[in-house]
Amino acid sequence: MKRIIITLLLLSVLLTACAKGEAKTAQSTSQSPEKQSEALTKEETEEVTDKEAESKMKITVNGKEFYIIKENNETAQALSQALPLSLEMNELHGNEKYYYLDFTLPENAENVKKVNKGDVMLFGDSCLVIFYKSFNTSYSYTRIGKIENADGLEEALGGGNVKIEFSPE
Repeated sequence: MKRIIITLLLLSVLLTACAKGEAKTAQSTSQSPEKQSEALTKEETEEVTDKEAESKMKITVNGKEFYIIKENNETAQALSQALPLSLEMNELHGNEKYYYLDFTLPENAENVKKVNKGDVMLFGDSCLVIFYKSFNTSYSYTRIGKIENADGLEEALGGGNVKIEFSPE
């Protein structure tokens, strides 16, 4: 009999504690429709910002398509506004293609220390560069974006000058 009474007492204490916890949870999650709307609006705003940061542009080289995930900066935005572009890009050092644009882009150069295969950057305010090999560097560049899947990039760009089409995704 003592066991049954003790079990019932313990059970009632546990149930009381659970009920109090549920009440607190219900209190903290219940918001007015206005606050719920504000929360959704904030989440939607963050989602739009994330999408802008990950917006893409397409490049086509010898029929092969690659996608650049653009940086969320003025330079990438300004280049996007100039699309479409068809550029005869020049070979340099066996690791990059470059082209001097006939217009300038906003620059915010930094010493990147290492260039990675697939990086798309701006040298100065008008030299567009696509890197197809990784290497260390002491040069400063403004980041424009990174080619999403750089597999096959070196083969597509080839050893000499190449025509590259830049377009919105």
